[in-house]
Amino acid sequence: MNIIIIGAGEVGTHLATMLAKEYHDVTVIDPDTQKLEELSAVADVITIEGSATSISVLHEANIKRADLFIAVATSEETNIVAATVAKRLGAKKSIARIDRHELLLPANKEIFLNMGIDSLIYPEKLAAQEVITLLDQTISSDFVDFAGGKLSLLVIKLDEESPLLGKTLQQCTPNAINLDYRAVAISRDGTTIIPRATDVFELGDQVYIIANPNGAKEVEAHSGKKSFEVNNLMMLGGSRIAVHVANALDGRMNVKIIEENRERSLELAEMFENALVINGDGRNTDLLIEEGLPYMDAFVAVTGDSETNILSCLVAKRMGVRKTIAEIENMNYIRLAESMGIDTVINKKLITASRIFRYTMSTDVSSIKCLTGTDAEVMEFVVKPGAPITRGALRQVDFPKDAIVGGMVRGEYSYIVKGDSELKPYDRVVVFALPPAINKIGKFFN
Repeated sequence: MNIIIIGAGEVGTHLATMLAKEYHDVTVIDPDTQKLEELSAVADVITIEGSATSISVLHEANIKRADLFIAVATSEETNIVAATVAKRLGAKKSIARIDRHELLLPANKEIFLNMGIDSLIYPEKLAAQEVITLLDQTISSDFVDFAGGKLSLLVIKLDEESPLLGKTLQQCTPNAINLDYRAVAISRDGTTIIPRATDVFELGDQVYIIANPNGAKEVEAHSGKKSFEVNNLMMLGGSRIAVHVANALDGRMNVKIIEENRERSLELAEMFENALVINGDGRNTDLLIEEGLPYMDAFVAVTGDSETNILSCLVAKRMGVRKTIAEIENMNYIRLAESMGIDTVINKKLITASRIFRYTMSTDVSSIKCLTGTDAEVMEFVVKPGAPITRGALRQVDFPKDAIVGGMVRGEYSYIVKGDSELKPYDRVVVFALPPAINKIGKFFN
């Protein structure tokens, strides 16, 4: 696939690197020579110095042959103009990153669709939605719903109290005939593996589990984790993520926001009916204690500074806060933060990549999630009539070893998939895949 990316910032660089690894032909346009040189040093991409809104620059990038045009520059206006012009010049699909919620309102969104932009992506709102979901799913460090909630991916971190420690996968699922959940992967010491029946669970493992609604309850019972209701929430940083979270939860939870900038604090105080805004330095532990940190059910750090978010979450954890969520944009810090005991890490680059990556798949993907802390991805496919995956039991179709079909939805019912399961046309299936298998699995469902 020929892909043109506008912007060599953090999001653009991450997307370009990821897509180049998948053997796509990637061209990146940016006016900053240094950024392009840094990108060229780490990814096999073509770089063009120039303005994304320049028609001559777009022609130089061979816009007529572009299968996908992704505008993720810093400027929202640049992205909208570039995506519109690119579509008019021949790009098959055009995506623009935006920074304002109002553009996603149905009446306004229709304007941009008529201009030729296929999709608008607002990373901060996507991140906020993820935070809200995780506050509802307190036992899981990551959570994704598929097929309208009929299947879910849960990620459970095994601590010292977990009854799974020292047991094999087979011992943990003795009733292999009628499974309601299935462990599809284990992340351990920076490596993600597809587990087999004899693999043993160890302390610190991140276990990725596909479950139907009944299975989700069983996972809670068997993992040693206990869910709880979040009534009191403290957020550090008055970022756009914090605003979206507070708006969604205002009146449902007791929300307190700590913001260092006085002017921003006054702006925030005007936005909410019930949320309390405190002007102060969240790095001051005494201030956090004074504002009731030990009595909070959850703590969310979204300052935009990874180090501040990590340290404040560690303080919250030591104060007894049961659920901590940190926004970490520095990719090098993600595994470090998870190993230090922070419950959940969110990353806007990965969230944005999840939304964009499905446009690059060779078959229709209903949804895809790039998982934090691992290179693996989890995807939802709809099985097409005549697809290779329908030609026998799953163990007979030579499915890639670095991928696993976790579950399927047929009609109104969901099932956990095993080796002797047979898939039929129009089944919705959830697949967990490691990088070597990502480009191979689409053909099985197409």
